[in-house]
Amino acid sequence: MNRKKILIADDTELFRELEAVFLARMGEIVTASCGKEALEIALRERPDVVVADIDMPEMDGETLCRAIKADRDLCSTPVVLVISGDSADDHARAVRAHADDILAKPLSRIQLNVSVARLLRNRGTRGLMRVQVDSEVRVCVSRSQSTAWCVARDLSRGGIFVESHGKLPLDTEVDLDFRLPNQNASLRPSARVIWTGKHPTTGTPGMGLRFVSLDRSSTDRIDAYVHERGPRETRRSGTAT
Repeated sequence: MNRKKILIADDTELFRELEAVFLARMGEIVTASCGKEALEIALRERPDVVVADIDMPEMDGETLCRAIKADRDLCSTPVVLVISGDSADDHARAVRAHADDILAKPLSRIQLNVSVARLLRNRGTRGLMRVQVDSEVRVCVSRSQSTAWCVARDLSRGGIFVESHGKLPLDTEVDLDFRLPNQNASLRPSARVIWTGKHPTTGTPGMGLRFVSLDRSSTDRIDAYVHERGPRETRRSGTAT
């Protein structure tokens, strides 16, 4: 059986070496020191997953991700973009570049391994682990400032499903305000409508929203909430529900 190939791109040698050590057991590791070199390697060697820092010289990770997704031969290649700490703006850049997953520095070995393992196993189904919730969500359309109250029905680190009989056009950006169950502090990310229709489990109508601008603290709170409530076998393997 051929080993999976993982391309790591970062302009800092220490981070390249660290990520290579973290992922060494998952496949053959190939590294690049900038986005331009990474794209050349990707076109030549067809990696199974790309892990790239969002800020690099010559070609940054955002541009690299867009180039991969726009290429006929590479467009199905999963890309994980690594962003700096608390930057909600960097998270938004990664989402708009169509990254399949977004991780923040300092990188956790477990989090990186779970992300890459999930993408290696499920190239056709990239969904993150989700859990059911029942929370009110204020949805404000960013451009028009119109506001509606909806109910969140499930949640992942990457997004949220809100029950709603009204539908917004795809790619509409909204500002959200909600609380996780049994928590007092509000979360206020922006999000984008990525699909509308009936929830696959409950059959309720609504919208699937992907978080766009999300700071590190909010990401960590959502991640912890989902991890604590996810199926035990899913938590061990990192696969999506």
